[in-house]
Order: sequence, then structure tokens, then C-alpha cells
Amino acid sequence: MTLATKIRTLALVACALGFFVAGQSVAQTPPAPVNATSTPPVSATEGARLMPPAVGAYQSPSQRPEAGLMANDAELLHALTPTRGWVSIPDQKAATLIQPAGRDWRQTVKGPIRVWGSWLILGMCCLLIAFYLLRGKIMIDSGLSGRTIERFNGTERFVHWMTAGAFVVLAISGLNITYGRYLLLPLLGPDAFTSLSVLLKYAHNYLSFAFMLGVVLMFVMWVRHNIPSKLDLQWLAVGGGLFSKGVHPPADKFNAGQKLIFWSVIVGGATLSFTGIWLLFPFQFGDVSSMQLMQVIHAIVGLVLTAIVIAHIYIGSLGMEQAFDAMGTGQVDENWAKEHHGVWLAKVKGQAMPAYKMGHD
Repeated sequence: MTLATKIRTLALVACALGFFVAGQSVAQTPPAPVNATSTPPVSATEGARLMPPAVGAYQSPSQRPEAGLMANDAELLHALTPTRGWVSIPDQKAATLIQPAGRDWRQTVKGPIRVWGSWLILGMCCLLIAFYLLRGKIMIDSGLSGRTIERFNGTERFVHWMTAGAFVVLAISGLNITYGRYLLLPLLGPDAFTSLSVLLKYAHNYLSFAFMLGVVLMFVMWVRHNIPSKLDLQWLAVGGGLFSKGVHPPADKFNAGQKLIFWSVIVGGATLSFTGIWLLFPFQFGDVSSMQLMQVIHAIVGLVLTAIVIAHIYIGSLGMEQAFDAMGTGQVDENWAKEHHGVWLAKVKGQAMPAYKMGHD
């Protein structure tokens, strides 16, 4: 081996030893201290906490990260106050991200109001069916006389039917909001149900003004005839003669039962009008909490008034002979008027007041 070859071999061995020693030195060097501006190391536990959870990792509400030390999500949500973010648009109400009171309102509407309302409406229908099966149609005991008398004039009938027609649409559209997704959606399908609901929504909004006008006009026309009197006590004492044949208690133009209907429509209609306007123009008269309160009142009064009007529709159509004619043609038979509104008939014809014994003729 020549001298040059030996020198090259020694140089290669020296380089190899140098690289080996340098590698060992780097491997054994401790990490440099972390300064204030550097990112701190993440431990294995923290890394697991920061990693997104796997699908289905949480088996119960109490195990969710947002639940914290709460027993469940419901307690957490009730403990929250309205949470607000930041928006650049003028409407700062859009910054409200979480409003726990909204969940209480939704649970009230979907819970007690919906359940009690269904029992109220179905209960009234069942009661009327049972009454019809037991009592039958209330006929004119003395038969038709062949002579008629005007019961309501054209203006009165127009106001009645305008108000009644508007209320029927309002009631149907309101019931659709409460029960439509459970009753109609499975039958009609999503597309047809959506189209129907949009149509009913617009009908509800616009026909509400016709209903409000009708309530005002009815009050002006008939309030003087619906002041409670002693005759009402006699009428109520015998149940208006509705449960017994041949019993005809005294009554003026409106009997006690009709007066109850009248004041229910006036008071209930005024309440629906007030709360409806509050909802029809959102945030013009109050915040979202006041709107939720108005919606609850609107729903309760609407359900109660719907049940009352169902009874009114029954007695004014199927339940009593010639009752529909009073608002249909405006003319009723004199014997009908004598049996159901004898005091009013005597006043109109200028006759002596009929004698009533024990609350009826």
C-alpha cells in the first residue's frame, strides 16, 4: 500500500469517527429553555382534551364538555343568561346567540298549551255530540205559525258573517300552527303542507283586521242588548230550557247564553287583537320576552274562544230549529220568537209582557 493510499484511508476513518461523536453529542443535549414568546409544550392529557372528540364518544349529556360540572344540559342551559356576540349590522338583536327564556317559552307552547288545548277542543266536540244524541234538535214546541218577524237586519247580518268568517279562518290557521305538523304533515307531505301553511299564514295576518273591525262593530250594535238583567237569572235557573221540552224562560233580544257568547267574543276578541298586533309588528312595542308572553296569551285565549264558538255554531245550526234563519235570512217564525225571546217579541209588536211562572211560561 502506497503512502498516498494510507493517508486517504486514515482521513476517511477520522471523518467517520467525527460524525459519530457529533451525533452522540446532539442526542444527549438537553432542550433549550422556553422563553415567554414561544409556544409551551402540550402534554399528552392536554393534547387529548384539545383533540376533537370521536363520533359517539359521549354516551350521556353529563359527559359532554359543555356540561362542565352540571348534572345535565338542561341545568346548564337554565343557569345561562342571554349570551350575546357581536354583529356589524344595525340590528343588534341579531347578536343574541343564546336566550334560555326562549326554551322555556317553547316548552310551554309545545307542552301544556298544546295538550290542554287539544283536550279543550276535543272535549267540547264530544260534549256537543253527547248532547245531540241525548237531547236531539231543539224544535219549536208549538209548531210553525206561518208568520215571520225580522230578527236581524242586513247590516247586523253582514257584520256577523264578516266577523264569523274571519274568525273561522283565523282559528283554522292558528290550529294549523299548533297541530298542523302532527295532523296534516303526515297526510299532505312536506311540499303541500308548506304551501298550505304559507297561505294560511298570510290569511291569518290580513283577515285579522276584518275580525278586529267586526268585534268593534258588534260591540257598538249590540252592547245595549247584552247588559245583564234579572231575566238572565231566570233563564239560567232552568238552563235556558235547553235540557227540557216545553220549558221557555223569558228572554229579551239576547238571552243569558247569547250574552255569555257576546262578552266572550268581545273580551276574547279584544285580547286577541291586542296580542295579535303586538306580534304582527315584532319589536315595535317590546322586546322578545314580551313577545313570547303575548304569544302565550294569544294561544290560550284563541283556544278557549275557539271552543266557545264551536258551541255557538252548533246551537245556531244543527242544535236548534230556525236558529240559523235568524242570521241567514234575518226572518224567524213568530212561535220561535215567542218561545225563545218572548220579551223581545212583545216589545217589537207592542204587546203586553207575557206572564212567566217559575222562570218559564
